[in-house]
Amino acid sequence: METRKLYYEDPFMKTFTATVVSCETGNKGFTIVLDQTAFYPEGGGQPTDTGVLGGVNVLEVHEKGGIITHICDNALAVGSSVEGTIDWVSRFDHMQQHSGEHICSGLICERWHCDNVGFHMGTDVVTIDFNCEATWEELLEIEAAANQYIYENHPIDIHFYRGAELDAVEYRSKKALEGDVRIVKFPGADCCACCGTHVERSGQVGLVKFLSVQKFRDGIRIEMLAGKRAFDYLSAVWSEAKTVGQKLSVKPTEIFTGVEKLSEELQSAKIRIAELEESVFAAIAAQQSGKGNVLLFQPTMKPDSLRKLSDAVGKVCGGLSVVFSGVDGKFNYALVRADGQNIAPLVKAMNTALHGRGGGKGGFAQGSVTCNRCDIENFFQEESVWTMYC
Repeated sequence: METRKLYYEDPFMKTFTATVVSCETGNKGFTIVLDQTAFYPEGGGQPTDTGVLGGVNVLEVHEKGGIITHICDNALAVGSSVEGTIDWVSRFDHMQQHSGEHICSGLICERWHCDNVGFHMGTDVVTIDFNCEATWEELLEIEAAANQYIYENHPIDIHFYRGAELDAVEYRSKKALEGDVRIVKFPGADCCACCGTHVERSGQVGLVKFLSVQKFRDGIRIEMLAGKRAFDYLSAVWSEAKTVGQKLSVKPTEIFTGVEKLSEELQSAKIRIAELEESVFAAIAAQQSGKGNVLLFQPTMKPDSLRKLSDAVGKVCGGLSVVFSGVDGKFNYALVRADGQNIAPLVKAMNTALHGRGGGKGGFAQGSVTCNRCDIENFFQEESVWTMYC
């Protein structure tokens, strides 16, 4: 005997009473079948309901051949009468997401004469796939139209059709359907074959918000939110925008202008820093002019700056320029020999002795070592290092 589907008779039913028809041990817990249920089984892109049944937790709900099974964390006595309570917050969220998806999908399919070829209601966002092309600006027009439809609070019509009655209905579906087909109508927005639960009026969706659109296979994938999810998301974005705006001394709605100004100031500062850095490196290099092989230590600096300093020294010292930057325990290095003589053997020996990694080719090498300054100094104080490799 098929399970009576109370969630179709009243999608706003939160509690119900039913009789336990069977209870068996399964891989995920106990598989319980009732004579009737308000728990919606996973299907049609909509997740399963959860909640409590006779004092045990309902973890998953599935349907096969008209029989609905409840996966629970404990057993229930066969023949007993039990009360079920669904997680209403979760269920209503699913109803808002699913109904919002219908409204948006119907409007998109009408405008581009395309098909909804994929729908997934995740725990964070809803994704919808279409076999068409659409720009972000065009989809924002759909978003505005969908929200207008929601505000107008249209009644939703849901009925089962079959045979000639079904043939007379123009509805969206991914495949040919026979028998009793559940048609969900959002008058003026969508008419679709669907097995999910939905709100009774469009106003109960609250709002919809598109988050992104990207190319996907032969069409596009849209990320969206509806209802409380959309409200919570926009509230979080507003809070973040307000905080950023305070840091930039601009209104939350003027953040982009503030960021542009800050970006320009940052770019100017980078140019000025580069100019000052070049002057400092030139002065350091001048002090090493003609000294031959040079070993220098500098405070922590970026690898590119380290290379520039070593290069500047290498051009004037007349030998090998070795520059380390950092603090005891971690140093970056750059070695430059202006005449291009191969310094790979030296770098290999240095990496071995100083627990380093890195390399290069010809007269340049760059990398890092894990040691203290005294270890570096001791390595280069060995006369054999300079005579063998330089």
